Amino acid sequence: MLLSLENVTFGYLGVPTVENVSFSLHEKERVGLLGGNGEGKTTLLKLILGELVPDSGSVYVKSGLRIGYLAQNGGFESNSTVYGAMKEVFAEDERLLTRLAETQEKFALAAEAERLALSSQLESLQKRIAARDSYHVDVRIRTVLGGMGFEGMQEQIVSTMSGGEKTRLQLCRLLLEDPELLILDEPTNHLDVKTLFWLEDYLLTLKGALLVVSHDRYFLDRLTSRTLELEQKKVTSYKGNYSKYKILKEERYKEELRAYEKQQEEIAKLQGYVDKNLVRATTAKSALSRVNKLERMDVLERPAPPPAPPRFRFGYDEKPYETVVLAPRFDLYADKKLLLKDASFTLMRGEKCALVGDNGTGKSTLLKFLKTESAHVQHGKFVKIGYYDQENADLDPEERVLDAFWGCFPALSQTEARKILAQAGLFAEDMEKKVKELSGGLRAKLSLAVLEGRRGNVLFLDEPTNHLDLPARESLEEALKAFDGTLLFVSHDRRFIEAIADKIVLIEDGALHVFTGSYAAFLDQHKRTEKNEKTEKAASPEKKEEKNGSYRSREERAKETRTKLRIKEIETRLESLEEEEELLNTSLAENAADYKKVLEITKQLDALHAESDALYAEYETLI
Repeated sequence: MLLSLENVTFGYLGVPTVENVSFSLHEKERVGLLGGNGEGKTTLLKLILGELVPDSGSVYVKSGLRIGYLAQNGGFESNSTVYGAMKEVFAEDERLLTRLAETQEKFALAAEAERLALSSQLESLQKRIAARDSYHVDVRIRTVLGGMGFEGMQEQIVSTMSGGEKTRLQLCRLLLEDPELLILDEPTNHLDVKTLFWLEDYLLTLKGALLVVSHDRYFLDRLTSRTLELEQKKVTSYKGNYSKYKILKEERYKEELRAYEKQQEEIAKLQGYVDKNLVRATTAKSALSRVNKLERMDVLERPAPPPAPPRFRFGYDEKPYETVVLAPRFDLYADKKLLLKDASFTLMRGEKCALVGDNGTGKSTLLKFLKTESAHVQHGKFVKIGYYDQENADLDPEERVLDAFWGCFPALSQTEARKILAQAGLFAEDMEKKVKELSGGLRAKLSLAVLEGRRGNVLFLDEPTNHLDLPARESLEEALKAFDGTLLFVSHDRRFIEAIADKIVLIEDGALHVFTGSYAAFLDQHKRTEKNEKTEKAASPEKKEEKNGSYRSREERAKETRTKLRIKEIETRLESLEEEEELLNTSLAENAADYKKVLEITKQLDALHAESDALYAEYETLI
C-alpha cells in the first residue's frame, strides 16, 4: 500500500470541504479522481501531499514514497535550456558514470592487492548503471520532449516560454523522474490531440501508480481501472474506468433506493401492527416485540439522488439557405505568420463540423475568420451566427452575473433570467457575484447561457468544454446532438468530437483536409494514411520527390538508398549491442574476484558504450 486516508475531515472556516473520507492507493494502481467544480478535489490532493493537515482523521503515506505532482497550470521555472532542465533529472546517472570512469582508471593503474576491492566497486557501479539505464539518458529525454511537442525546441530557454509550454515541461520532468506515485491534476490542458495520444501511450508503460484528475473521458477510459468520486464531501470508490463508473453509480443508487424503500415498508408494517395491538392485552406482548425490533433497527437514510446537471437547449427562429458559409479562396495569417495558403472552406446547413489539428495550426484563428463576412467569406441568406469564445472575452468582469446575462436579453423578466441561469448551473448566490469572481467552469456556463439566448441557427464554438466538469460536458454534448442547426467547433475533447461531429476538417501542413464521417473513422483513416506514407517513403523515395515536383539525380537517389540501408544497419547493430551489454554485465558479476577478467570486461564495456554513443549520434543525423 502506498497511502491511505482514514476518516479524514478538512474544511475552511469551520465548513467541511471533505468529511470522513477513507480510501487507499496501492502499488501500480491507475485511479481516476472525479468531482464537480468546487467539490474539493484539489484540497484532497493537498491532503495527500501533506500540504494541508486534516482537522480530524489520519493520512498515512509509505515511508520514503517518491511522489510526482502536476498541479493545474503548475508550470516549470528555470533559466536553463529545455534540454538542460530535463538533464537535471539525471544528475545521479551522471555521477554514477563519472565514478565508473574514475574507478576504471584507478583499476588500470592499481597494484594487484588493491584490484580486488576495485573490481567489487566496478561490479556494483555497473549493476546500478544497468538498472537505471544510465547510458540511454539522452534517448529518454529526446523521446519525451519529442512526444510532448518540444521537437526542435531543446535549446530554447525555459523562462522565455508560455505558461502552457511550462506546464507541459513540468509534465515532461515528472515523466522522466518516473516516481512511485504520479499525481496529475488536469494534465490534458494545453495538449493537442496528437500529444494526448502519445501521453496516454507513455503513461500506460509507467511502472508506478497513477492518480489523475481529469475531465477528459477518453483519457480516463484508456488509463484508469478504478474511480474515486468526491461528491457531497464524501468519497466513493468504483471498480473500473469512467464508462464503467457511470454504470456502477447508477446501479448503486438504484440498489440503495430499493433497500431504503424496502426498509420503509417494513417499518410501516411493524409500526402499523404496534399501533393496532399495543393496547390489547392479548396482543400487547407481540406488539412490544415489534417495538423492540424497531428500536434496534439501523434506519437507512434515503439516498440522495445525483445532483442535477446543468441543462442547455439551443434553438433558432429561422432556417438559413443550404450553403451557410462559403470561403472559396483565402490566405490565413496570425501575427504576420502564414497559417493557410490558397485555402477554401464550405459549410452546409445541418453539418456538424469539427476543426482539428496540432496546437498553433490556426484552428481558433480560422473560426474567428469565418464567423465574420468579408471579401473572402460569404454567409448564406438568413444565417445568424452564435459565437462562443473560449476566453469569455465578451463578458464584463466587473459586472454582476445576473446583469451580465439580463443585459443581453432585457425583454426577459428577472424571474425568467434567473430561471435560465439556474438551468445552466448557476445558483442564486452566484448570480449576485461579479463575473470576475466566478470560477472558470461557472463563467463557461454563463457564456453558454448567453449563447443559448442568442438563438443562432449556426453555432461557432471555440473550446466550449474547457473548464466544464463532466456532468456539464455531457449535458452540453446532448444539447448539441439535439440541435438541428449547423455547428462548427474546435475542441480537444475527443469524446465530445466523437459524439457530435459528422464532418472533420484537419489543419495540417498549412492546408485544410476534409473528411466526411465520424471522428473514429477519421482517426482510423488518418492512422492508415500515415502508415502508408511511411511505407511508401521507405519503399520508393523517388515517388515523394516526383509528387513534390522536384528532380533528383541518380547520385541523389543512390545516396538516399544508402542512407536507408545505413539506418537499418544501425538499428540492427544497436539491438546487438544491447544484448552484448547484458551478457558482459552478467559475466562481470560472475568474475568479480578475477581482476584481470574484470579489467578485460570493463574495457569491452567501455568500447561497447563508445560505439553505442557514436551510433546514436549518427542515427540522429540520418533520420
